[in-house]
Amino acid sequence: MASTLPSLSSTSSSLLTHTFTANSNGPNKSAGFLVFAQKKTKKIRKIILKEDVDFLGKKGSLVDVRAGFYRNFLHPTGKASIVTPQLLKEMKVEEERIDAEKRRVLEEAQQLALIFETVGAFKVKRKGGKGKQIFGSVTAQDLVDIIKAQLQREVDKRIVELPEIRETGEYIAELKLHPEVTARVKVNVFAN
Repeated sequence: MASTLPSLSSTSSSLLTHTFTANSNGPNKSAGFLVFAQKKTKKIRKIILKEDVDFLGKKGSLVDVRAGFYRNFLHPTGKASIVTPQLLKEMKVEEERIDAEKRRVLEEAQQLALIFETVGAFKVKRKGGKGKQIFGSVTAQDLVDIIKAQLQREVDKRIVELPEIRETGEYIAELKLHPEVTARVKVNVFAN
């Protein structure tokens, strides 16, 4: 059996062709066949991450990774699973549940902001000094205590943005109830 290998040119480097012919003694008994070999393909897997993976993505994200990376690292450590139609459906249901929860929290914050803004002004009494001066200052914790006393609502003092108050008068405080919702309330400070 003789094998001929055509020379490879730079344009056909991705395709390798072998031609095999059989020489026999009889007429018309030659058979030839062609074998094609292509470049090695990259095996990619579509996966869903079960937890955050550095340099790859966050939990629940749909990612394409090489098969070996999935087989040798992600699957044995339980950090990912291959995408299936059922898994996609579960992921969609989970996203809808999270979106509904976010909408509910936003609506709740908007209602709370409406309550704070319709109350009017919160009154703060401080011991007075000369003129409009007061002893000490009014802090976010003071405002939180007043809101709790008047409205029976728990508010975290970290969401209260209050200007520096060292004199009597009317001031505006902002309550960041949600990244998209801010309530503006009036604070009246007067001396005893």
